[in-house]
Formats: sequence, C-alpha cells, structure tokens
Amino acid sequence: MFLITRNGRKVPVTHARRAAVMEDVRDHLRAGTGFAMATVNLDHMAQIGRNVDFAAAYAQQDIIVADGRPIRWLSQLAGQPVELMPGSDMIVPLARLASEEARPIALIGSTEAALTGAEAHLRRLIPALRVAYRHAPVLGFDPESDAARDILAELEASGAGLCFLALGAPKQEVLAARGAKCAPSVGLVSIGAGLDFLAGHQRRAPRLVRALALEWLWRAATNPRRLIPRYTRCFAILPGLAWRAWRAR
Repeated sequence: MFLITRNGRKVPVTHARRAAVMEDVRDHLRAGTGFAMATVNLDHMAQIGRNVDFAAAYAQQDIIVADGRPIRWLSQLAGQPVELMPGSDMIVPLARLASEEARPIALIGSTEAALTGAEAHLRRLIPALRVAYRHAPVLGFDPESDAARDILAELEASGAGLCFLALGAPKQEVLAARGAKCAPSVGLVSIGAGLDFLAGHQRRAPRLVRALALEWLWRAATNPRRLIPRYTRCFAILPGLAWRAWRAR
C-alpha cells in the first residue's frame, strides 16, 4: 500500500490497480453494503495538510485511488507504483458495473441541468442503466448540515447501490464519510467535475494534452483566476512529498 504523508497525516492509496477496485465494488454491490471512495490528488493533499476536517473525512474512505500523474509519479519514486484512476474516468466503468449487477445509481451535486445531461449521456452508453435518485444541492451546501443528512436518508430509501458525488473537495468526501451512518447500503464515489464533463458543461483537456501530462496547464489556462493559486499550492508541497516518497523506498 502506497502511503502519502503530509504534515504528519498519512493518506493510503488502498487500491493500486483498477481491476482490484472493480472487484471490490462488485462485492459491495452484490452484498448490498455501502462504502466511500475518494480519488486523491495534489490539491487534496495540500488541503489535508491544513484542514483537520478534510483529513478526518479522508481517514473514513474505504477506497482511495490515484487521481493525477504527480501521485502516480510519487508512487513510482517510492517503488510502489499505482495505476492512474481519475474520478472522471471511473464514472462510466462503475455505472456499467452497477447496471450489470442490476443496481440503480444516483447522482448528487453540480446543477440540475448538469445532472440531466450526465444522466442522458450515461443512458446512451448504458441503455439498461437505472437512475434511482438525483439531487442538485443549493448554493452554499453544507455536507455536515441537517439538510445533508436528509439527502442521504432519501438516497438510502431510493434503492440506489452506487452514488456519484460531484460536489468538489472537501464537501464530497465529507458527505461520503457521513454515508456510513446515513446511507449504509450505498457506495458513494467522489468524482469532482466528472458529471459536468459528461454533460458537456465543462470541457476536459484534449486526449493528447492528457497523454503529455499537461492537463493541469490546459485547465489553468481556461480558468486562471481559480486554478493558478491552486496549482501554486500544489507545486509548493511537491518537493516535500517527493522527498518522503524517495525515503520510503
């Protein structure tokens, strides 16, 4: 298991290979047991280093996979290579798996228009897919509020076996952690902007740009005011993470 350490807080990449994730999720779907899944990246590690609540939410995730090439590079540096599994890339395979197991899915986050577009896209790819629940929280949604508890109760009652959370970090991970008590039969998967990508409301970097590991630069150019400060914080913590990964060899 590859461990990423930041300010004394350790985040394990629990599943190194996609096949292992799919097998684990299939077992949960068949057993009707819930879980929380997060996709760790440099921005998350920067936040975890200074946000106690986010660190606590991450500690309650059952499945954590690598999202972002820097995490994969760090794992290789540590001699414990993991496969790259961005949340956006996991939506369709996981939704298809839920359909194969005859379990409905749910969509929470973003906007109603994005949820409608994402559902339509998924149904085109997976005609047998059932969507049991959709909810676009109001602006300023608090994942620790009574309203969040009510949403999770509705989700549990819907019969969905798998739910994609598109609330952004740390809200989605905090809500997923609450799912163990409030929606114990549902697997909650945090996927960031994944539903907006499916709906076409946000555009992912072209495949060639992603292949060259330059998606961060492409995204920064499309939204510099929001993303340049974020990437600056990410680059600031990278040398320390690299040093600790090298020592872990």
